[in-house]
Amino acid sequence: MEQLPSELVPLSMLQHGSSQQELFNLSLDNIRRALFGFKNDDAGDGSDAGDSHGNGNDEVGDDVVEIDESLLIDSSEVWVGRMIGEGRHSFVYEGLYDSKSVAVKIIRPYGESMTYQDYKERFKREVMLLSRATHQNIVKFVGASVQPLMMIVTELMRDGNLQKHLSSIRPQVLDLKLSIGFALDIAGAMEYLHANNIIHRDLKPSNLLLTEDKKHLKLADFGLAREEVTAEMTGEMGTYRWMAPELYSIEPCPRGTRRHYDHKADVFSFSLILWELLTNETPFHGRTTILAAYDACRNIRPSLESIPQEIVPLLESCWAQDPRLRPEFTEVTGFLLGVLDKLASKAEAEAAAEAEAEEEAEAEAKAEAELAKEAAEDKGPEDNEQVMIVAKPKEGHKRKKSSFLPSVRGCFYYACTCKAAK
Repeated sequence: MEQLPSELVPLSMLQHGSSQQELFNLSLDNIRRALFGFKNDDAGDGSDAGDSHGNGNDEVGDDVVEIDESLLIDSSEVWVGRMIGEGRHSFVYEGLYDSKSVAVKIIRPYGESMTYQDYKERFKREVMLLSRATHQNIVKFVGASVQPLMMIVTELMRDGNLQKHLSSIRPQVLDLKLSIGFALDIAGAMEYLHANNIIHRDLKPSNLLLTEDKKHLKLADFGLAREEVTAEMTGEMGTYRWMAPELYSIEPCPRGTRRHYDHKADVFSFSLILWELLTNETPFHGRTTILAAYDACRNIRPSLESIPQEIVPLLESCWAQDPRLRPEFTEVTGFLLGVLDKLASKAEAEAAAEAEAEEEAEAEAKAEAELAKEAAEDKGPEDNEQVMIVAKPKEGHKRKKSSFLPSVRGCFYYACTCKAAK
């Protein structure tokens, strides 16, 4: 491994990646100091970040997040490069660990929006849930670290997220089969999570990452995921535009108030993503995120005008106002597979009809050719002579003497001589 540079990298360089080589040679300790101004001998548990955000560090002390040791990795072996993502709660960098490309998610220091205890529990919960989620459509967990920074390392998905991909091809719409394939990937991941009593709560296009061939999706970001242990949970929630109405109240709700919701909140979010896959339009386009959530509470939904008729019933059931009327993801998967089967049968029928039409056209052309051949063979000598046409000389045009005339005269003289001799 190359020697670490002694110079600190400013935050602007980390954010904009002006020197990828320097960034790639950064250790997490350098990032820690560059991002938050920590010193080498800091505790590394977020306490100093509390001071910078006005929370103080009296309540923190030497408290450290407790994570199962089997899930921890040595942060000194993690190297980072350019920033590839940024959210409310974290920065994400491209990096290397154990000679493999990885994504390094560094958790932001906690601020006034939550207590340090909530901050720790959130990180601990994300590590625990992601490490348990082993499914082909969920990003693979590599490891976590609590010092010098809270970070989560996962497999690297180089081809970006669904939101950016759809935006890059707009106004073009995805192929219908590909859209349904993406929807099946999402449904498969969610079916797995719900079977393990995990609610994602932040299902949206930016949390769905594309595989290298851009034919499949993997679910990421378990920062808001929760275990479904009770019928009432805190109102901490995901992004308004894709959020289920039961997670959002039109009336102001005191902090910490518990709401009635369950895993069906994820089904509602899925319905808006499916609609987006089919139309390549943003749900509630032109509305702010808050107004979009307000519309959802009033049972206003995106237009179904351009949606294939066979998929309309699924959307209507998935975004039902009453969560109890929404299907389970097992039912969603079955419905989508049925649509794919119908599309395949329709394509086969169309292909068969086209092949049959081509065969009929070939047979007809062959029959016409045979008839023409038979007609040509049936013509007699007289028919053949009638076919010969002698062009009439133009007026005033002197006809050339034919080379065969002397022969004709000779034959005529010979014939006359023979007749006289008789």
